Amino acid sequence: MQRREFISLLGGATVWPLAARAQQSAMLVVGFLISSSLEAYGRDVNAFREALREAGYVDGKNIAIEYLIADHQYDRLPSMAADFVRRKVTLIATASTPATRAAKAATTTIPIIFTIAGDPVKLGLVQSLSRPGNNLTGVTNQNVEIAPKRLELLHEVLPAKKVALLVNPANRNTETLVKEEYAAAGRSLGVELHILMASSESEIDAAIPAVSSVGARGLVIVADPFFNSRSKQLAALALRHSVPAVYQYREFTAAGGLMSYGASRAAAYRLSGIYAGRVLKGEKPADLPVQQSAKVELIINLITAKALGITFPLTLLGRADEVIE
Repeated sequence: MQRREFISLLGGATVWPLAARAQQSAMLVVGFLISSSLEAYGRDVNAFREALREAGYVDGKNIAIEYLIADHQYDRLPSMAADFVRRKVTLIATASTPATRAAKAATTTIPIIFTIAGDPVKLGLVQSLSRPGNNLTGVTNQNVEIAPKRLELLHEVLPAKKVALLVNPANRNTETLVKEEYAAAGRSLGVELHILMASSESEIDAAIPAVSSVGARGLVIVADPFFNSRSKQLAALALRHSVPAVYQYREFTAAGGLMSYGASRAAAYRLSGIYAGRVLKGEKPADLPVQQSAKVELIINLITAKALGITFPLTLLGRADEVIE
């Protein structure tokens, strides 16, 4: 990504090269580790920065925020986290579970504020939600816990015997989610699940048309940082190939996807920014309970529904937070 695009996505933030940042020795330094792309997290980072600003920390004035972006190559995260540790940043903020795992493995002393979709206790990141212990705390936006609800919503709109799940095999958290959460939901609904895999743009291009070829009538896109940055591609392909699909974030539905159900990422990153400000002022992560972002949004695109010949039940439309017409 070019520097100008980077700055635009961050709403005019000053983005200096690492060497230049290092010269600002009087400043506190926050290392922000992102597993996906800045395009996928630009608005979220802005929410994080705004919360820091309200706490009195302004990027480029009395604090420096460094960004290391793995661009979907999760195997790069450990070396990036180690780089932050070598440069002795004041605090590390992480976006996604893979980034948090890498940071946790890299340091037991530098405070880490995470924003993830899963249960940090089950993932082995913290001892408990109320007493995280060690040097980590942060926010979970509950997207893993509510993930099976997407299958239920799709089934409510389009009762089907077979539904496809699109997963990223590079994300090691996916296997457990599919085997435990989605499998249980599928059994309760009497729905057979067929797994499709994609970890690149070309594989997405091939996976979406395969939904109908495997006999599935709908698609649930399993949450992943890579897919977050491909909302437009996923939505366009689903519409082109007449695939009713549901994902977690509004960006997918706004781009032409049928439906989205999930937590508000901006709300979660704002909470993380508040915690980062408190830690920078001297509080310890071990003393800050993991927060659960409670804002969940159901977005429905009636334009896409009409194109696909789908009619939403009035009861479901009444539960929607937003209907795109």
